[in-house]
Amino acid sequence: MITGTSGAGKGTLERPLMQRLPRLELAVSATTRSRRANEVEGVHYYFVSPERFEQLVREGAFLEHVRHPWGQRVGTLVSEIDRIHAEGKVPLLDMEPRGALLVKERVPNAVTIFVKAPSFGELERRLRQRATESDGEIEERLEEARRQLELQGEFDHVIVNDELDRAVGELLGIVRRKLERTATMSAQ
Repeated sequence: MITGTSGAGKGTLERPLMQRLPRLELAVSATTRSRRANEVEGVHYYFVSPERFEQLVREGAFLEHVRHPWGQRVGTLVSEIDRIHAEGKVPLLDMEPRGALLVKERVPNAVTIFVKAPSFGELERRLRQRATESDGEIEERLEEARRQLELQGEFDHVIVNDELDRAVGELLGIVRRKLERTATMSAQ
């Protein structure tokens, strides 16, 4: 499970990871956030109304879900994890730190990896450069990032996303070791 602050570069690390380990498939989260111009339903997120999201919560459809301080909700659907397993693949979860901690409690053998930018200034630069949020939303994300960074010690691994090849190599090593341990345990 990969987590970290918004703008840390989780997706940037996940793409080459999945190319090198095709057994992995990214679990698509559900969100109440509006779809951005470049996003595709069922590829980037499942976009649902706040009412539908709440219905799914009541039905127990989520492995985890969180509400962002700015009001949007996001969560991992159990059906998405089941779909990936049914295809013989290993789910890769990309989630908010609070959600990742919930999953860590519920799934004891899950490996949690916190990705962070090399500095807070670099994180702010990345958020502003991607230009997907208003200035007000960026400020909210930065405030949330401060809180999230305080949680990094609760995760199994912390990767500083400062140099792409190095960070991808570190992530690849962690995930390969976990997959090898899991395969060994399954064979016994």
